[in-house]
Amino acid sequence: MDLHPQPTAGEARPWAFPAPERGALDNGMTVLRCHRPGQQVVAVEISLAAPLDAEPEGLDGIATIMVRAFSEGTDKHSAEEFAAELERCGATLDAAADHPGVRVSLEVPVSRLPKGLGLLAEALRAPAFLESEIERLVNNRLDEIPHESANPARRAAKQLSKELFPASLRMSRPRQGTAETVARIDAAGVRAFYDAHVRPATATAVVVGDLTDVDLDTLLAETLGTWTGNMAAARPVPPITADDTGRVVIVDRPGAVQTQLLIGRIGADRHDRVWPAQVLGTYCLGGTLTSRLDRVLREEKGYTYGVRAYGQVIRSSDPATPGGPTGAAMLAISGSVDTESTGPALDDLWKVLRTLAAEGLTDAERDVAVQNLVGVAPLKYETAASVADTLADQVEQHLPDDFQAQLYARLAETGTVEATAAAVNAFPVDRLVTVLVGDAAQIKDAVTALGIGEVTVVTG
Repeated sequence: MDLHPQPTAGEARPWAFPAPERGALDNGMTVLRCHRPGQQVVAVEISLAAPLDAEPEGLDGIATIMVRAFSEGTDKHSAEEFAAELERCGATLDAAADHPGVRVSLEVPVSRLPKGLGLLAEALRAPAFLESEIERLVNNRLDEIPHESANPARRAAKQLSKELFPASLRMSRPRQGTAETVARIDAAGVRAFYDAHVRPATATAVVVGDLTDVDLDTLLAETLGTWTGNMAAARPVPPITADDTGRVVIVDRPGAVQTQLLIGRIGADRHDRVWPAQVLGTYCLGGTLTSRLDRVLREEKGYTYGVRAYGQVIRSSDPATPGGPTGAAMLAISGSVDTESTGPALDDLWKVLRTLAAEGLTDAERDVAVQNLVGVAPLKYETAASVADTLADQVEQHLPDDFQAQLYARLAETGTVEATAAAVNAFPVDRLVTVLVGDAAQIKDAVTALGIGEVTVVTG
């Protein structure tokens, strides 16, 4: 009997996060390109300097309505025609507004890249903003808001932002606006916001994919390069202030069988030298199923299906700007437990944090975290879209083009003691704002008895 030979492992090759080439178009738009052989679906990310704090007073959510309208008709195509043109070239176009600014994302087969970039340029250069389309988008958004309020995780996030940030700061309010502010939005307001903040001179295009035989310079010049606008500089951003006085806020949901937990505060962003250690320490605490929080709350006690700890950058500014950087990240622990277990689960969670501060992480925990974070990076960035998204993040956060590559090197060099210190500083037991969405009548007394902060109850 003839047997096929046993496959042999290929030669291991070193990996590094892809390095982009940087350039610019005549209209002032910055361009980052990254050739990824074999990636036949090209990803394009456009970063626009239209942050949420630029929204006019009383019109929170106007940036979201604007970006949704980008694909709802242009000077050349109606909304239906534009959607059909995207479909014909196998492209998808998405957009979102967040605190750093607006992101518009295109994915298209490389063979249809000229057509896809043409449609993207058309959406950015000449959106129609028809009154009927804006009214429909506003009504759609108003329909979404009650559903979001009914979602415990969304409601917890909304309350945490309100608790942490002063009312004067845009970050204290929902990213996509409230029912009151969205209802005030009309086509004239959307057009005014677009005219004031969307321009090529403060925009960056990230293009990632197999660019073999693609004359990208000419293609960009004929598409995105035809977009014109004034050369005004990006607007200054206000400093981020937050109140992380230890306290508990219960959002009352009578009859709820589960309690949604969201525990957070504001910490260092990616410009801070502590960031790699903070990433590593936070991962050891609650980054995966084998992390400390899950080992105790899920495996040992059975309180939950999972609890996660994470750090997410909210906004960063250019460190070279007058007054220095004004960035921050949200450091949080999130999960859900059954109502009766709320008090015991929080008690054990705080015990995990106190044990971490007293005894530190183990070398084994550190080694597993490094292996998971660094070792899986090549798989994480297999697609052009994942690379483009990270490069666009770096643009929005005013980071150097090699930041992600250097981050993996720094993670591998970070020791157990350094990771422990960063995790303890990120989650001090007496400086955490705890939001619980659940049945206040069932959980308040048990939570109050823990002594982790003053307890207040709000409706909603």
